[in-house]
Amino acid sequence: MKKVIYFAVIVSIVALSLSCTAAEKSSLWQAYERYFVNAKYVDLTHPFEPDMPVWPGFGNAEFMPTKAGADMGSYASKGDVYTYEDHGFVATSYNLTTDQYGTQLDPPAHWAPEGATISDIPATYAIRPLVVIDVHEKVAENTGYHLQVQDIKDWEKEYGKIPEGSVVMVRSDYYKGWKTNPDFAAKPFPGVSLDAAKFLHLERDILFHGHEPLDSDTTATLVTEDWLLHNQYCQAEGVMNLDKVPEKGALIAIGFAKPMNGTGGYARYIAICPPDWDYGESIKENMGAPLPTFDDLHWDEDAGMRVR
Repeated sequence: MKKVIYFAVIVSIVALSLSCTAAEKSSLWQAYERYFVNAKYVDLTHPFEPDMPVWPGFGNAEFMPTKAGADMGSYASKGDVYTYEDHGFVATSYNLTTDQYGTQLDPPAHWAPEGATISDIPATYAIRPLVVIDVHEKVAENTGYHLQVQDIKDWEKEYGKIPEGSVVMVRSDYYKGWKTNPDFAAKPFPGVSLDAAKFLHLERDILFHGHEPLDSDTTATLVTEDWLLHNQYCQAEGVMNLDKVPEKGALIAIGFAKPMNGTGGYARYIAICPPDWDYGESIKENMGAPLPTFDDLHWDEDAGMRVR
């Protein structure tokens, strides 16, 4: 009987050991060490600032030094501007004219009253496969070119079927005029045709698509955006650096502000590319802690923001 019990204990220990080994092999920390530390990270996000492209119907944001909102005794009086010299810190206040500003994530509630708001977006949006469909050469010939179903099929002919639940970004290189094109938000600009949007969602079941301009299409009624948001899909707008991301094989990390029942999201998109990719930097190359120092930050009245 003792031998049987001993054997049973040994079997249990071995089984536990094998279970731990399997768990260790499948651990996300292991995946992090094996893949994510060495991956190349490329930011697809414009920083937002007072002077940047925006739909004229919204207008630009205003940045201001933060003032004390209450009397803090000897520390600060109500209305005092917080400074490094007097208070040891600074803060900035933002008069944001709209939640449709800069690089963004549009939820259905932007157009549809019954649609999900930005605070309803599930946490499962956090990381997805990234597909980049390149139409920049067609846009160079025709600034108003819109993604077509054939462009999608041409991509799949070369790379295979678009993964279900992926994010599809449309590369136009239009973002390069963000600082230099005074008519960035005006027509003509590259877009996504309604047929292409329907194909991506109804035939390929993607999560959402993204584009570099600030609207999805140039039709009088924005038919693509109208269909997307009224059918409970999201879209990304105002992305950048898609020319620095592989067309297949990368992931995308998706982050956004979460105002309660917000009708738009100030977003940050990061492409996670293979370790041998030419662009971006790896965690091993830039751990991010401690961060580097820069020239002193100070308020610039002419710029309407803090500068270095």
